[in-house]
Amino acid sequence: SLWHSPELLSDVQDGYSVSGHLLVCFSSGYFIHDSIDIIFNHQSRSSWEYLVHHAMAISAFVSLIITGRFLVAAVLLLLVEVSNIFLTVRMLLKMSNVPSPALYEANKYINLVMYFAFRLAPQAYLTWYFLRYVEVQGQGAFLTANLLLLDAMILMYFSRLLRSDFFPSLRKGSAGRDVDGEKFLID
Repeated sequence: SLWHSPELLSDVQDGYSVSGHLLVCFSSGYFIHDSIDIIFNHQSRSSWEYLVHHAMAISAFVSLIITGRFLVAAVLLLLVEVSNIFLTVRMLLKMSNVPSPALYEANKYINLVMYFAFRLAPQAYLTWYFLRYVEVQGQGAFLTANLLLLDAMILMYFSRLLRSDFFPSLRKGSAGRDVDGEKFLID
């Protein structure tokens, strides 16, 4: 969407493209489906952070779909999905106990770069934009509050990632374990 219509970046609040709109609709459906899957598969206790994140995304995206405003902000936020590729590779490598630590080491650094480029940078830009330019009433206030909560979650996940991959001696003992005792989110 942004690749084909870079002019959208000049109007975060009222910019519109059909592909961006469809992306937000599709992503809303994904968040709804994933939430239902988590609940029906009895993973709510170990995945409550994902459910909170999904509820925030669904409510924000539905407001964008209905009003047609802040579509570009949603598309920018969806850039985080690029970094999910490397987070998923990280998780799969940990789960499979790959005998070559070089692959994990390479992904660890790529993951860090992608986290900055596709999570922290767009999030920081949108937070700055909303705090500086968006009205603090109605939909603007709702989206700003959502964004600030998402900032806290992203920073919390980032600190867990750093502790786990770069400072393992700082990791807490049993924190982050799910109901079956398996590590969750920290590792």
